[in-house]
Amino acid sequence: MSDIEYALNAAANIKGAFAVAIVDYDSGMTLGSRGGSAEFDLDVAAPGNSEVVRAKFDVMQKLGLRETIEDILITLDTQYHLIRPIYGNPEDKMFFYLVLNRQQANLAMARRDLKVIGQRFYLDDPGAAPVPQQDQGYYQQVGRR
Repeated sequence: MSDIEYALNAAANIKGAFAVAIVDYDSGMTLGSRGGSAEFDLDVAAPGNSEVVRAKFDVMQKLGLRETIEDILITLDTQYHLIRPIYGNPEDKMFFYLVLNRQQANLAMARRDLKVIGQRFYLDDPGAAPVPQQDQGYYQQVGRR
């Protein structure tokens, strides 16, 4: 099973998960997805959020922020939309897009679970993941890695 399939299956099992996708935010292409419905077209929603991710990275760069985005949360009346960039290979520009049912989900646990899934996406040892290029200056400043 590919890394994408494994990550999608794991994320789809998060309590309250309604839909999940892995998206390339550079191109907007959905690399894989699970869930959705006739009323919620994941193939429209997932790539549409690429614009949100690109905009946030652009603003951070303009502000000179040397931090990583942990996640972006959009709250609706009945859903949470959780966007989490995947850090691993600096050439890949991907994010998880997880839609949760607010009545069923535990947001704190979903964020934690998606973090773990993201860390394991490329490597069994999350501590060995390379530092994303936009974060290298930050880690040099604080003396980590």
